[in-house]
Amino acid sequence: MKLFTSLQSHWKTLATREQRLLLAALTLIVCAALWWLALAPALATLRSAESQARLQDAQLQTMLSLQAQAQLIQAQPPLPPGESRRLLEATVKALGATAQLVVMGERATLTLKGISADALTQCLVQARLNARTLPSEAHLTRNAAGTWDGTLVLNLK
Repeated sequence: MKLFTSLQSHWKTLATREQRLLLAALTLIVCAALWWLALAPALATLRSAESQARLQDAQLQTMLSLQAQAQLIQAQPPLPPGESRRLLEATVKALGATAQLVVMGERATLTLKGISADALTQCLVQARLNARTLPSEAHLTRNAAGTWDGTLVLNLK
């Protein structure tokens, strides 16, 4: 309270011209603070809203596509006994020396050595779509050459 009365008494001692200059400076400071704290962030958000909406639309289309693909996979009739194994073996054979498959009952262990990420992705997609297998375990490491080593355990249906 004492500070306020001190400022008030000092204000009264200033000339009218000085009071106007101080009010103009204070107005400028308040306007700048409003700009930096309220308007600028809001305008930046508004400017980026359209690109974010396009990105989210693209993500939604991807998710809808994946949903449709999952529904198609779920609607597939079951494979005859042994067919899943035969199809998985054919899929893994295409990988050549980078993959070795061992099947024991309802589980298949795929051992990988130096396989590229693209080849691994294609193999898993084909195994899922054709042989209708699902990975249940994955123990993969990236080697110095940038390829992948490890094992995948797949459940046969």
